[in-house]
Amino acid sequence: MTATIDFQDSPLAAPGNGLIRNVCVYCGSGQGTTPIHVEAATAFGRVLAGAGIGLVYGGGNTGLMGAVARAVLAEGGHVTGIIPQFLSDREVALEAAQRLIVVPDMHTRKRLMFEKADAFVALPGGIGTLEELVEQLTWVQLERHTKPVLIADIGGFWRPLLDVFAHMRTQGFIQAKFEVRYLVAEAVDDILPMLETAAERTAKLGLTKTDIDPRL
Repeated sequence: MTATIDFQDSPLAAPGNGLIRNVCVYCGSGQGTTPIHVEAATAFGRVLAGAGIGLVYGGGNTGLMGAVARAVLAEGGHVTGIIPQFLSDREVALEAAQRLIVVPDMHTRKRLMFEKADAFVALPGGIGTLEELVEQLTWVQLERHTKPVLIADIGGFWRPLLDVFAHMRTQGFIQAKFEVRYLVAEAVDDILPMLETAAERTAKLGLTKTDIDPRL
């Protein structure tokens, strides 16, 4: 794949009119060793499509990435995939997505994923998923934006990371005045209601901030 495929002007615009119109999902390009993770990715894709909420993700067609995206498409939902050129072959870009954007580098990919999403969900994954999640948590901690970030602790996958966060608190490296704000869901059906509740609460308090500060 050598060109950018971008259906920005297509009539297939991303659905959803509420506070959460598009959700960015971070997850692995592999399937892992436990079927529950692929099942959860597929189930969440169905939930998004059923709610009329678009998926923003890394553009791949393999592993959990492919599972969530194909599930959205199978239920008539909208998918925006954003993938760097050098990964378009390795991860096999999902060309069935209504909007597939091929970008020059990882930095551009992450920036666009942020800009096009109203909330973030981390399903199980590897180092790339972890890095994307932690970056969003850092931006929230530094009050650069207020978009909700949710850790989908399916089958206890993220429990070791949550234990590390707790350890950081007890050791004084995450302080109360600089708390890391995130949601944790253990069931797929809880993810979307938790995101919507968090967004509504922030909006009611007049604290919504959706643009990254230009000083970053």
